[in-house]
Amino acid sequence: MTDTKKKMPLAFWIFLGLVVGIAAGLILMTLQPLGMSGADFAKSYIQPFGTIFLNLLKFIVVPIVMFSIAAGVISMKDIKRVGAIGGKTIIYYMCTTAFAVTLALFLASFAKDFFVVLDASDAAYTPAESQSIMDTIVSIFPSNFIQPLANASMLQVIVIALFLGFGILLAGEKGQMAGQAVESFNEVFLKIMDLIIRLSPIGVACLICPVVAENGPMLLTNLFMVLAVAYIGYLAHMAIVYSFAVRTFAGISPLKFFKEMMPAMMMAFSSASSVGTLPFTLEASERLGARREVAGFVLPLGSTINMDGTAIYQGVCAVFIAACYGVDLNLGQIITIILTATLASIGTAGVPGAGLVMLAMVLESVGLPVAGIGLVVGFDRIFDMGRTVVNITGDASCAVIVSKLDEKRSARKAKAA
Repeated sequence: MTDTKKKMPLAFWIFLGLVVGIAAGLILMTLQPLGMSGADFAKSYIQPFGTIFLNLLKFIVVPIVMFSIAAGVISMKDIKRVGAIGGKTIIYYMCTTAFAVTLALFLASFAKDFFVVLDASDAAYTPAESQSIMDTIVSIFPSNFIQPLANASMLQVIVIALFLGFGILLAGEKGQMAGQAVESFNEVFLKIMDLIIRLSPIGVACLICPVVAENGPMLLTNLFMVLAVAYIGYLAHMAIVYSFAVRTFAGISPLKFFKEMMPAMMMAFSSASSVGTLPFTLEASERLGARREVAGFVLPLGSTINMDGTAIYQGVCAVFIAACYGVDLNLGQIITIILTATLASIGTAGVPGAGLVMLAMVLESVGLPVAGIGLVVGFDRIFDMGRTVVNITGDASCAVIVSKLDEKRSARKAKAA
């Protein structure tokens, strides 16, 4: 029995869990169990089980990221090769993010005449305090070993893992025992990850049910058009950009790519967490042919800096908020949004709600009132579910492409030798 055949039943059960969760949420919208609203019941008695599952995923993410990156660096045996893979990864992520926000602005500008103009006078939103560029750069490098692991500060964890891998390589024979320990821990945590993933059908159902029970009626309100444009952008970006990229640079059929990615995409949709979905994305990338050492390096980096879906969300919301305030964005402002959204994706945490902080930065960059976020903040979870799917799908496309390019590079070096 092939690996694919073993994995397909899990995809089916995750999909079934998603359907059951949505159906339960719709049913609870019309009921009042235990004398409370359906949404309150779902939050009180169903969501906690989803939270347990999400906590287990978050628990495994830090050791998976740390040991998979360190093991990947060790297995590459060449610091220059790590630099080459990192460079390709960042270039790919930046290019796709720029394309994503450009697509969003195009779609939103085309559809802005259909946006229902709302009264923005009561809109309110207090943005999180933003850091300067230099403070952001400084914060990437940890001042101690334990705190980034305890706080799940992903960029700092990545830096720790890189230095750990570099140190083991540079230590030569004296570092071999440490290298074996890293690879052993990596295998152990991968097995723990497999156990947690088996709970995913129940976790998906319990995560999606409260969202549907609480937000179902909102889909019928005046903001439906904004959601529709965002989701059209999400689907178009995946169908056009990722399909072209994996076909052209990795030689993989887009149908095969999306088929293998389906379990991870469903998990991303229900959890709205790129970091929480990382174990699923890692498995899917390896099934698609990505080398473990490459995927273990590219995917954790992508869960932190690759925000294509978030960029689409920002572009659509910026045009919508501008329309609500009667502002027509000029070409200069549009270019500013593209640049700001692309650069702001660096260092954004892959957790639910992080897109609002980025959106505040984008609005400030073009002089739009940050309070306008109050018009869409109630829908952020629904936006977030779709944009997380885009984010993790982009991560996987990068992993398989960079892995294929690295294989070709290694083949050329071997031939030249």
